[in-house]
Amino acid sequence: MQIAIDGPASAGKSTIAKLIAKNLKFVYCDTGAMYRTVTLLAKNNNVGYGNVSGILNLMNSHEIKFLNTENGQDVLLDGENVSDEIRSEEITNNVSQVSAIKEVREKLVEMQRNLANDTDIVMDGRDIGTTVLPKAEVKIFLIASVKVRAERRYKENVERGIDTPLKTLEDEIAARDYKDSHREISPLRKADDAVELDSSDMSIQEVVDKVTEIVNSHK
Repeated sequence: MQIAIDGPASAGKSTIAKLIAKNLKFVYCDTGAMYRTVTLLAKNNNVGYGNVSGILNLMNSHEIKFLNTENGQDVLLDGENVSDEIRSEEITNNVSQVSAIKEVREKLVEMQRNLANDTDIVMDGRDIGTTVLPKAEVKIFLIASVKVRAERRYKENVERGIDTPLKTLEDEIAARDYKDSHREISPLRKADDAVELDSSDMSIQEVVDKVTEIVNSHK
């Protein structure tokens, strides 16, 4: 079974997808981490985030691997665990530019589809239900208000020792929404057959229970 969970930044996709995968004993794949890793690769090698040929050359000469763990997924870049590094503010603010590059998306979508072959998987991202796994049995489109998402991001940042004003985070999330939904290649949008869930006033457990109910109805 394939479960696709899409939605805007900080809607809770990864949190929910990890828990669903753990509960069902499915493989978990955070596709956003893939784009973040490519963005980190560009940053570490002083390649501009819009430099298509430079980024593609880096992708061809470096190894990106994903390991399923008890708590979700670890990301390895040339054997080094970069799971925390890819969550930095600079990567967060520039990943949209890298993920809008057609050739980057093509390479990573192929990798994502290969991961989903012949296995039960929960995959989260922006274009899973529309582009990556269009035949997924379950498609969830998870949303929340900009205010709620900024508050969630703020709490995450505080836990990481990052102090960014709440208003700044609201502005960044709104800008990210615009970029993601207006890009030419695989823009953020709800698949026609996806179930939309607004998590603004829901607890994590309430969302997990609702998604589990939807999954069970498709078994």
